[in-house]
Amino acid sequence: MFYRSTRNSDVNVTSAQAIAQGISEDGGLFVPSEIPSVTMEDLKKLGEMTYAQRAFFVFSKYLTDYTEAEIRYCVEGAYNTKNFDTDNIAELAHIFDGTYMLELWHGPTCAFKDMALQILPYLLTTATKKIDLDKKVVILVATSGDTGKAALEGFKDVEGTEILVFYPDNGVSEMQKKQMTTQEGENVGVCAIKGNFDDAQNGVKAIFTNKEIGEKLAENGMMFSSANSINWGRLAPQIIYYVSSYAQLLKDGEIAEGEKINIVVPTGNFGNILAGYYAKHMGVPVNKLICASNANNVLTDFLTTGVYDRNRDFHATISPSMDILISSNLERLLYHLSGENDAQIREWFTALAESGRYEVTDDVKAALKEEFCAGYCDDDRTKATIKEYFDKYSYTCDTHTAVAVTVYEDYVKATGDKTKTVIASTASPYKFSGSVLSAVGNNADCDEFGLVDELAKVSKLPVPKSLAELKDKDIRFTEVIAKDEMKDFVFRSLNVK
Repeated sequence: MFYRSTRNSDVNVTSAQAIAQGISEDGGLFVPSEIPSVTMEDLKKLGEMTYAQRAFFVFSKYLTDYTEAEIRYCVEGAYNTKNFDTDNIAELAHIFDGTYMLELWHGPTCAFKDMALQILPYLLTTATKKIDLDKKVVILVATSGDTGKAALEGFKDVEGTEILVFYPDNGVSEMQKKQMTTQEGENVGVCAIKGNFDDAQNGVKAIFTNKEIGEKLAENGMMFSSANSINWGRLAPQIIYYVSSYAQLLKDGEIAEGEKINIVVPTGNFGNILAGYYAKHMGVPVNKLICASNANNVLTDFLTTGVYDRNRDFHATISPSMDILISSNLERLLYHLSGENDAQIREWFTALAESGRYEVTDDVKAALKEEFCAGYCDDDRTKATIKEYFDKYSYTCDTHTAVAVTVYEDYVKATGDKTKTVIASTASPYKFSGSVLSAVGNNADCDEFGLVDELAKVSKLPVPKSLAELKDKDIRFTEVIAKDEMKDFVFRSLNVK
């Protein structure tokens, strides 16, 4: 299995090279040269396995240059009860007939990003050894809230690495900010920027693809890589939990062999739902991939019309991890749907960079409508859904999961589709305690940790240990910079002159 660049199909690298590098030198994203297959017999066997064993199966399909021993080392180091508070790693909660919450937030930072960022350090450090890299790997991260903490926790004190995280100063929840600014570790750095997530993401990409910056790092024995989902090592682990979910539902007798399911994902950067697309095209029986957005509904408009237009108002919402107007992983999908037409991808994404807009071909529009449905909701409807599920099912959703639930309910009303459905639940409600409490009618006036205590009383859910311990941690990182100062911050942090 080799990996190509979405902007130059002549690029042909191993998975180790793709993971170590993070992004292609031409600015494109690495994609597999083919999508491997999984059979119904495979899915039946996977149902009898642990999550780590299922992960081994999927990685063996995609990371063919890794040895069996190397893959086992990675999956066993990441997917265990030391890192996750449940034996199942990814829990499936049966809400009502035919509807399941895929709880992806049982890891150390209480967000779905842990599913990939607990294993990425293993994949990356193994990759650097495989390709004989003798440079320190500098991980650059732009975050809308959850990726930053998950990456910091995953790479904390990992030998041969340095990690620098940028987040929008007023674009994350108080709990997310506290998680990042108190991060422990000798190789970590965190900085807020005056701007939104797209500003942070664009800044990181610009640094990545700047040849002079890369040469300066090389002179100092360093190289860049990424922990954002532009890195294939972040995306591949997300495929696993959709394969795993189908296998588990099959084992539990919730679905019959070959029965299709819908997958609903709240998404901003399009990585999580793209993983569902890969799982479907591997052979997991999936009917529709339902893309759920908040008020920043650029993906809803695109999947409906084929026109991507980021020239719109940016909304700061109660689901901040989805407050994104430039969805990076869409590039991978369009590369596949356009027949791996790298020239077309270059044209569209140059237009996006220059004018903020592009329109795909009629063939790609038809393919999008065949694969995806999309919808969005505002904060008021998000809160109403949290209350509805709390009152009706005694289930406490976070503000991102509630967006997915709302869009799914709209989809069922519009289509009458009764296909059994897995909804990706992406964060613990405790990461957004104030908004969740407000939604269920409790307007407690207290600080962030008072809100956590209040939500514990109301929800009867145990407070995750990692969040409870934040209360007494000292703030380490307080710097706030303009978006055009990101390069200077990187050089300063790395002592590069």
